[in-house]
Amino acid sequence: MASTITLKKLGTRIREKRKSRGWTQEALAELAEIDRSYIGGVERGERNLTFSVLCQICSALNCDVAELTKGIPGGNP
Repeated sequence: MASTITLKKLGTRIREKRKSRGWTQEALAELAEIDRSYIGGVERGERNLTFSVLCQICSALNCDVAELTKGIPGGNP
């Protein structure tokens, strides 16, 4: 299972990417076809999301998985 620190780091990156686009959690959730409360849990590092869900989020954010996961786990952000 992924560590809490790892999940929080990923969630922070997703939140930053979303906010850089000026989107709400609702907007990202709609584009990614994921429930808004789930997006909130991901951003807080409370959800151990599947690769498929991560791909949906990346598709909505128009970025690749590598961009959000570089250096995770370990390394510097």
